[in-house]
Amino acid sequence: MGYLYIFGTIFFTVYGQMILKWRINGIGQLPSGSLDKVLFLLKAVFDPFIFSGLASAFIASLFWMAAMTKFSLSYAYPFTSLSFVLVFVLSILFFHEAVTVYKVVGLLLVIIGVIVLSQST
Repeated sequence: MGYLYIFGTIFFTVYGQMILKWRINGIGQLPSGSLDKVLFLLKAVFDPFIFSGLASAFIASLFWMAAMTKFSLSYAYPFTSLSFVLVFVLSILFFHEAVTVYKVVGLLLVIIGVIVLSQST
């Protein structure tokens, strides 16, 4: 059951990042004026999809608290790095972001790190 909590943390974290990027792309650029920035961000927060992305961060934290009851922090935390991998892949698929050698090598290092760290219990 503990791994389900870690998966929930990762799922809701990735969902939040993807939905925020999608909706912010639709809303436009952050204005330059201070008051305009505040109004822009307030408008964004009340967008139902953006609100769901922010809520997903809260839900992810609930899953994380549950995971902390099952695992040590030094064991569980590296698994959250897998969200980098999922965001990378999904951002390529949905936002057509560039794939570079450096990004791929970096992600491979993250995956190797998770594997190594998960071996020491």
